[in-house]
Amino acid sequence: MASLSDSRAPTNPVAARLNPATRFFSLLCGWWLLGYSLLVCADLVARRYFGVSLQGTDEIGGYTLAALAAFGFGHTLVVRRHTRIDLFLSRMPAVARSVLHVVAALAIAAFAVFAASRGWAEVADSIEFMSVSTSPLQVPLWIPQGVWFAGLALFGLVALVLAMHAASLLMRGRVREVNAWYGPPTVDEEIAAETGRSKLQ
Repeated sequence: MASLSDSRAPTNPVAARLNPATRFFSLLCGWWLLGYSLLVCADLVARRYFGVSLQGTDEIGGYTLAALAAFGFGHTLVVRRHTRIDLFLSRMPAVARSVLHVVAALAIAAFAVFAASRGWAEVADSIEFMSVSTSPLQVPLWIPQGVWFAGLALFGLVALVLAMHAASLLMRGRVREVNAWYGPPTVDEEIAAETGRSKLQ
């Protein structure tokens, strides 16, 4: 784990500003998942007792998975819950760690922006060719793809803002803040998150 001394820096102000928006969409996705679960239960009951099937529940499940993952990426980044392997990182000098944290932030930002750009390309193709799903629902594909793209776009924006902030801190020599705000969570922070005392949830 990262050094406990790095956790003395105050809460990341940029992450704190981004958190309400990403958390809102994450909660919205949670409510959607609950609604989808009820739909699946209704489908199972209808099949078992009435011999009918609600068409498209499996298709909607695929759309749900894509949208939930895309919107979850941004919030997971804000609360620093993406997997980080710090076996050697924690043993490095503070300056070296801060440089690697910024490199990691820039790399994930580049990936997030690329993913969002490819997501928009898919939406644009579906709009241009008026693509619909091959299921009985005949859903215009730009609708679920548009929701998926919105999640990727949010992820790209969040990743880009955080990467720029991390880089600006490093250029100003604020190594302690970079390590505290952009490194893996400390033991204390993980305990706070698990017990619900974290400032960023």
